This record gives sequence, structure tokens and C-alpha cells, in this order.
Amino acid sequence: MAGMKTLDTLDGGLPFLKMHGLGNDFVILDARKADVPMTAAMARAIGHRYFGVGFDQLVVLGNSEDADVDITFWNTDGSTAGACGNATRCVARIILDETGKSELTLRTERGLLSAREAGDGLVSVNMGQPQLDWQDVPLAREVDLVELPIEGAPGAAGMGNPHCVFVVEDVESLDLHELGPVYEHHELYPERTNVEFLQIIDRHTIRMRVWERGGLPTLACGSGACASAVVAHRKGLTERNVTIKLDGGDLQIDWRDDGVWMTGPTQLVFSGVLSTDFLDKIE
Repeated sequence: MAGMKTLDTLDGGLPFLKMHGLGNDFVILDARKADVPMTAAMARAIGHRYFGVGFDQLVVLGNSEDADVDITFWNTDGSTAGACGNATRCVARIILDETGKSELTLRTERGLLSAREAGDGLVSVNMGQPQLDWQDVPLAREVDLVELPIEGAPGAAGMGNPHCVFVVEDVESLDLHELGPVYEHHELYPERTNVEFLQIIDRHTIRMRVWERGGLPTLACGSGACASAVVAHRKGLTERNVTIKLDGGDLQIDWRDDGVWMTGPTQLVFSGVLSTDFLDKIE
């Protein structure tokens, strides 16, 4: 077709990586050497699964004076996110491979996070201690975080982003599209919330499904798995070291004295370039 750019003629544009952790997928942009002028409109455009690339979260890498890399997260609705566990693990894999190191420090809105090689292609990230004060989650008022005054008595925890965690008898039968938005926008959560639904298999195993803040169900949520392990233990239902079985696969969560450690796989899917034509049409 006349005017169509082919792979050998495409130049300029914005390079990106597409990665996923258990099906929780990300577009990763590198702003360490060249500025990436991110905007809410740009995040929404790239995040569209038909007119853009599509992602659960977008990640921008930056330079840091006190860490191996700085990480900023964006949601599909153009808002920013304070934490994303699976994306943090994907970034850790990039930097581990890039530097040859076995341990890293990552700078996020949450603060400094540690990451390390876990063997067999797995990466471990310390997501920090959970936020267990109502003001830090944050919630709209002081309540019992183990049993919120919401039908179903969910628990709450913050992992750099807010979580509302329900324990149910049959997680497979739930309609996430129906229930997720109701609780994401609950008045008790002034900044909206991620919503997790758990089925306790035994004291070391949890089946979890998730509706993420920003308006979508995802195959996995790292920060949600961490918050769910914390809430389940605080309810007396599990030990501190559990396997979380998500729609996309398994995460190992271990709530230790130094924070909540999350271990799981990552996958680089492809690299690409956002065309200048696409970028120029973003308003």
C-alpha cells in the first residue's frame, strides 16, 4: 500500500518492551537515557488493546541517585499507581540481566525495595511492610482493618496502594465485572481500591482472583497477592508463608520481619517501537 511503513523503513518513534508476570502484562518504557514525556492521555492511548498496545500497567524506568533504577507505574485509565508487584519483578529481571548483579535496589513511590535472583528463572522482590493503619491504606475513617464494616467483612491492607480483601467459599463462581466496580468505588476508599477475592485451600495455599483499581480484572496482581496473604494471616486463616494461586499462575508470598517477599516468574514477550504517527495523534 502506498505510504505504508514497513519494518525496514520505520524510524524514530518510542521503543518499548512488552512483558508479563503470570499474565499480568506491562508496557515498559526506558527514560534513563532519553526523556519520555508521559501524560495521562498517552497512558490511555498506549493501554488501549485495540487502538494501542494494551497493558494492565505501564512502567517508566528512570535514573535514581540511591537505587539501581527508578520506577513509575501508570494505569490504563491514565492514573498513576503507587505499587505493582508483578511489574516490579519484571523490571528487576531487566536490571538483573543488564547489570549481572544478583541483588538490586529499586526506587518506587513506596520507597526503596530490594530484589534478588531466586533461581530457576524466578525473581524475588521485598514489597515492604504492609500498611495497617487506616490513614495509610488509606480509608475514609478509622475502622477495624481485619473486618471492615462492609457486607462480607473483608479485610484491608495497603502495599503502596489500597486493597480490599474478601474471603469467599467459591471464588470461581464470582462475577468480577459485576462485583469489582462496586467495591473499587466504595465510599470507605477515598482513592478507590484494588479488590481481591480469596478461597482458602489450606493454611499454606490460597486461590485468588482480582479486580484492579483502574477498572479491569487481571490474571495476576503482585501487590494484591501480598495484601491477601497479610489479610488472610491476620484473620487467622493461614500461615505467613503461602502459595497464592492466581488465574495466571502461582506466586510465593512470605511475610517476614523485614517485609512481604514475593517470588515468581517473568516473561519478555516482545520489543517494539511506538510510531511517531501514533504518538503525534495523542491529544
